[in-house]
Amino acid sequence: MKITTAKSDLMEAFGAVNRAVSSRSSIQVLSGVLLEAKEDGILLSGTDMEISIRTPVRGSVVEPGSLVLPARIVADIAKNLAPREVVIDQRPGENQVDLRAGESEFVLRVLPASDFPQLPVFPAEEGFTVDRKAFLETIDRVSPAASRDETRPVLTGVLINVAKNAVKMVATDSYRLSVKETVAQSSVKEKTQAIVPARALVELSRLGAGTGADEITVIPTENQILFQVGEIWLMSRLIDGQFPNYRQLVPETFEHEIRLDREEFLDVIKRVGLLAQKSAPIRLHFSAHTLTVSAQSQELGRAQESLPVQYDGDDLEIGFNPEFLEAGVAAIREGDVYLKLISPLRPGLIKGEADDFLYLIMPIRLSE
Repeated sequence: MKITTAKSDLMEAFGAVNRAVSSRSSIQVLSGVLLEAKEDGILLSGTDMEISIRTPVRGSVVEPGSLVLPARIVADIAKNLAPREVVIDQRPGENQVDLRAGESEFVLRVLPASDFPQLPVFPAEEGFTVDRKAFLETIDRVSPAASRDETRPVLTGVLINVAKNAVKMVATDSYRLSVKETVAQSSVKEKTQAIVPARALVELSRLGAGTGADEITVIPTENQILFQVGEIWLMSRLIDGQFPNYRQLVPETFEHEIRLDREEFLDVIKRVGLLAQKSAPIRLHFSAHTLTVSAQSQELGRAQESLPVQYDGDDLEIGFNPEFLEAGVAAIREGDVYLKLISPLRPGLIKGEADDFLYLIMPIRLSE
């Protein structure tokens, strides 16, 4: 096998595929990437058996073939090469490859392509397209609320519903809940629903942000899903299980609705939150026309800041996880923030002024 490519093209391909390469697996081949040189082009693939990424590499095929390259070291080599043509050359029957660029030459051990896991095949006829910008924006706003606790797998995923004219995504870690419905054109024939690992969607958003594609192609199967954005393919397993009925979690009515300037409120949370460490809550104290935001820790001290608000009810103090509160307010992209409350022990709701996004957050019981 022998190919030629540019340093920048090799770096770009490895930058995409390495997101799926396993860094902790005891299976050696999973720390590598599959390089396939065919008459119709060059492909690079990586997988950790949970997600897989495949991308073309711009270049020329001198001799077709395939092999598994050590992912991290080749990426590091490519980054440090002079901006010259790169030649990757494996002689027949050898388990090593020559990588050359200008006067630089590396000889690297490789594995046979037959050792690399077979990536799933997706039926193209089952696929549909969806607006890229709307789909990725919904991922960015909803996915942070997914759980990282692998003991509850279904909560590490994002529930996705795709209809003809809308995409809805839901995520929760049981302490907070994000729901976003976005107007988005798609070619789906009938409503499709799946629970996709949040990690896969985050990687899709990173990959998709760098492309000029207008649409994302989606091909779901019974237990796998494929996303194609531009020339990059991302494949992921689906999560099997029953996603919580999020509609039952959102209270029907709230006692208080407070309108807040988004930028001002977010800045105050960030400043005061610097003192809310080691699980200390950030406190919101509402009194007549005033919100006082405070936090304290025994090791560091105390911080507080007040801002005027339209509130004229009885005094109310409620505590939230500072990271979760900041994430919820930051997810409102424009306009004012509406904070809806019932009592210090009931969940609060964050909504935008004119946006189909809601963020439910559980309070932290406060000590005097």
